[in-house]
Amino acid sequence: MAGLLLLIAAVWITYAPAARAQEGPGPLVLVLELDGAVGPGTAEYLSQGLETARERSAELVVITMDTPGGLDSSTRDIIADILASPVPVSVFVAPAGSRAASAGTYILYGSHLAAMTPGAHLGAATPVQMGGSSPLSPAQPEGEEGEAAPAKGGDAMTAKITNDAVAYIRSLAGLQGRNAEWAELAVREAATLTAREAFDQQVVEILARDLDDLLTQADGRTVQLNGDPRVLSTAGATVERLSPDWRARALAVITNPNIAYILLMIGIYGLIFEFMSPGAVGPGAVGAVCLVVGLFALNMLPVDYAGAALMLLGVGLLVAEAVMPGLGVFGVAGAISLAIGSMLLIRDMPGYRLSPYVVFATVGVSLAFFLIALRSALKAARLQVITGAQSLSHALGEVRHWAGGEGLVHTQGEDWQARSPAPLVTGQKVRVTGRDGLTLIVEPAPETEPPAA
Repeated sequence: MAGLLLLIAAVWITYAPAARAQEGPGPLVLVLELDGAVGPGTAEYLSQGLETARERSAELVVITMDTPGGLDSSTRDIIADILASPVPVSVFVAPAGSRAASAGTYILYGSHLAAMTPGAHLGAATPVQMGGSSPLSPAQPEGEEGEAAPAKGGDAMTAKITNDAVAYIRSLAGLQGRNAEWAELAVREAATLTAREAFDQQVVEILARDLDDLLTQADGRTVQLNGDPRVLSTAGATVERLSPDWRARALAVITNPNIAYILLMIGIYGLIFEFMSPGAVGPGAVGAVCLVVGLFALNMLPVDYAGAALMLLGVGLLVAEAVMPGLGVFGVAGAISLAIGSMLLIRDMPGYRLSPYVVFATVGVSLAFFLIALRSALKAARLQVITGAQSLSHALGEVRHWAGGEGLVHTQGEDWQARSPAPLVTGQKVRVTGRDGLTLIVEPAPETEPPAA
């Protein structure tokens, strides 16, 4: 009997590893991180992550989220990628203290599996400047028969944008059977929920302590993937975190409103300095690159064109102050116009606000730049030329030899052939009035008389 047991043990030790190897590795779970405002860089990163998950046949993609909101266009791009993904996507609002505010609520509702950790919260999804030029205040209570009441003050555009956002989030809620009524409250009244409240009200499906707990609870759950049921198998899954590549990181940096604003100003100043001092090359090249990159970034941000026009007016007035000093009137008006335009340039969006400190510092530097640097450059440009052929104009000299209206004149350390319509004598001071080839045309210098014979 003992020998039989030893034989069985030996066979198990020999063949068990091979059997496990034939089973292959466990399911793959890719983890992406959405930390901060939702913007073009975020959309690029998540799109690349979902494509990687498709290529590697991952079982699940988990997006850990902590966001104050962001741009409507980027939010819709992210949700479109999630809905088109052949790999289920779970949004996990974690760690404790995280939030899925504004745009984050829409993304959570668009996911195939929603989860939160205790201490997190979501909501406040009222659209702010989502497709409009004015901030949106929470819509008014509903009227009779469930119809939305008109916005306060009869703002038809506000009502249109709010109703569009309500329809959008309700359609997302219906995909996985989530609480559509609360979703509408989050849009119309900026309602919020804690993690426990969201779980109790069927806004999220899982309340998990951490990622391991999420994967344990997700195992065996059924989600709707492109209209078809899909059973998740996350037990023993291999977890791999994906970081954004250089392109997504660069896009996130340049679409920061403060960076885009600084690049724009450097570009404008570089080109102005190049125009004021032709041939410098460096300022023009750097300015052109910064201007193109800055305009590319602003193209992806909610820009107010009135603010951009005021900025250009301010720069123009500062240039006018440098070229035609007007007792500081142009300079002060230009600085005020530049400051107001800068504050209006980027529409106020969650996570996308232009820092007033950056604006004030930039305006101060701009004022100093135009009042000191450019004025000095213009003053230098107006100075008399002291080198080259042009330096001979109005130069003073002394007659070395003269006879018959022609002779030699010594000026700027050299002897020149010269002629003059006036009679001159050796040793007399003269002034150059022109040049004919290599012959100078001179005249007696002011307040000089021919030396006594």
